Amino acid sequence: MTPRWWATAALVALLAALALVMALRVPWASPPAPRADQVAALRELPADAVARGRAFHAALRPSTYGAMVIGLVIALALGLTPLGAALVRLAGRPFHGHWLAQALLGGLLVVSVGELVGLPFAAWRQSIVRRYGLSTQSWGGWAVDLLKAYVIGAVLGAIVLVVFYTVTHFAPRWWWAFGAVGAAGLTVLLTFVFPVLIEPVFNKFTPLSSGQLRTDLVAMADRDGVPVKDVLVADASRRTRAVNAYVSGLGPTRRIVVYDTLLREAPPAEVESVVAHELGHAKDRDVVTGTLIGALGAAAAVCALYLLGSWAGLLRRAGVDSLAEPRGVALLLAITAVAGLVAGPLQNAVSRRIEARADRHALALTHDPATFAAMQARLSQVNLGDPDPNPVEYALFASHPSTVQRMAAARAWSRSAR
Repeated sequence: MTPRWWATAALVALLAALALVMALRVPWASPPAPRADQVAALRELPADAVARGRAFHAALRPSTYGAMVIGLVIALALGLTPLGAALVRLAGRPFHGHWLAQALLGGLLVVSVGELVGLPFAAWRQSIVRRYGLSTQSWGGWAVDLLKAYVIGAVLGAIVLVVFYTVTHFAPRWWWAFGAVGAAGLTVLLTFVFPVLIEPVFNKFTPLSSGQLRTDLVAMADRDGVPVKDVLVADASRRTRAVNAYVSGLGPTRRIVVYDTLLREAPPAEVESVVAHELGHAKDRDVVTGTLIGALGAAAAVCALYLLGSWAGLLRRAGVDSLAEPRGVALLLAITAVAGLVAGPLQNAVSRRIEARADRHALALTHDPATFAAMQARLSQVNLGDPDPNPVEYALFASHPSTVQRMAAARAWSRSAR
């Protein structure tokens, strides 16, 4: 049997495993709360806060869609014309066109073009966030954070490019097998590494100080049977007024992180409600689920790239002989960009279902739907959220249920509890 046959079989098996994991681990059966409850929740929110949140998102909309469109156009322009291959050849010319120089320098050059074109849209977005008072960063601080993100992305990108094209160079017929294993392994590795090495680059984390709140949070975690290494406070206030909390890591690296802005803005009962939600993620092993879905999806994507890379029409448009050669990196990135846009709504749908389950866990753990609803209202007002977004933007961008859905879920839970 040929490598192409094996790649097809592997792709089918990976997609079947991915579908099985999503069917078993994602709570698809639980519908959102009734629309009548959502409308009632919307009426409870201050009208001026709702209007301000919607005005904020309306102001962001041009930069958001503009960045999406121009990013896709640049990716397609480089990937579906010989321009991308020419840039790779240009980058490798000082090294006599060596394949490794083309892979590393050419790949980074192609990525940098997209990053530079998107920079004005990022600055536009930051100016709006500053104008509405959500950002506390100076332009200098914003630029430093942006530079940090670029450096980290360049380092990770360089490693991936060198490893990937080394494998394709020495195993041109079977690179998809090694690449699939490597992509899955990298996804798992980053789950462990990100909270330990990457997050501290952007935020300083300190243990939540001793006191009644910490005692109550630790007691709640113990009561919930969730092993959490620590409860940390992130100094988010140095860049934003937004409030948030999250859980990250697996096993020895798992911790709950609370923004210092949340501690300042919300009373202890509401902080407990947010942390109860995060404990729900740990209780249901949502990080494991997300990692497994990501690993299977990454492996399947590599197999699909291999199969798609034999399409003569695409190769001819890109001016390359194979997707496995360094000059094909622009075509590879173009395919990835299109796939990302297509897969985005499904990823968001999965995330929203998982977040809704964590909400139900918080309600069951705290038995305090009133505080839960109050916290959701506070999150929306402080973070300038649109509490009831239009369906298109909800599908494209929302990784969590809307504010009115979460408040309505608290109402529905309260009725069922009674």
